[in-house]
Amino acid sequence: MQRRILGVLSAALLALTTLTAMASVSYAATPRVKAADFSGIVALSNCSGSVVRTPNSADSDPAMVLTNGHCLETGMPPAGQVITNRASSRTFTLLNSSGGNLGTLRATSVLYGTMTDTDAALYKLSSTYAQIQQQYNTRALEMVLQRPASGGTLHVVSGYWKRIYTCQLNGFAYRVREAEWTWKDSLRYTSQCNVIGGTSGSPAIDGASGKVIGVNNTINESGGRCTLNNPCEVDEQGTVTVRRQIGYAQQTYTLANCIAPGTTLDFNRSGCTAPRG
Repeated sequence: MQRRILGVLSAALLALTTLTAMASVSYAATPRVKAADFSGIVALSNCSGSVVRTPNSADSDPAMVLTNGHCLETGMPPAGQVITNRASSRTFTLLNSSGGNLGTLRATSVLYGTMTDTDAALYKLSSTYAQIQQQYNTRALEMVLQRPASGGTLHVVSGYWKRIYTCQLNGFAYRVREAEWTWKDSLRYTSQCNVIGGTSGSPAIDGASGKVIGVNNTINESGGRCTLNNPCEVDEQGTVTVRRQIGYAQQTYTLANCIAPGTTLDFNRSGCTAPRG
């Protein structure tokens, strides 16, 4: 089986694949859309990502990089596996606002990673937020702590391809199923976010607030039904719907609420509903 969920192939194959990867904050009636750029965005060897923090993160805390669980350097975790606090020395290329290379960031651990119920990974870095700000004059993107509302503009910002997609949040999929994996309450894009391989792990950024509401992970490539590179939606009654060339992101507030002081995991924090394995 070829593992092409946005971002696990070589650069040559990524150029040919289309699988991108894989309580509400209210929008104003006529929200002003913030222009998106590459500030806080990183490129991985096979995927995209972003330097992120929560509203409660301290400048002295180790910084985090958000990407997909299927982008982990050890490969795609099987359904049911949750990885926490595993040593890692992975590197990330930090971009400036126009997409130029600023420098290299290095992980100390995989703070969290899974493809169960969501498709997300957080790396803890060797640098603090203050150190990144001082050295590169770049701030982290902030993750929301509440479920977003449907209908707003969002940006999917890929550090791998240095490309920005803009579309609307077209509701939520009760379940998205792809091969052996199932993801809950996924963000559904309108067709303008026709993401491709290598965009996996890109932040889905709310156009009104500039905050991260999800992590881009997949698209139905060719109209297949619930297979690798062809995710399907499953509703509460078990009805399967296939939306060809429609992409999805996984919400991140469920994981953001698990981050405690010092960039540590605390599954007992209020609002933390990320899978524990």
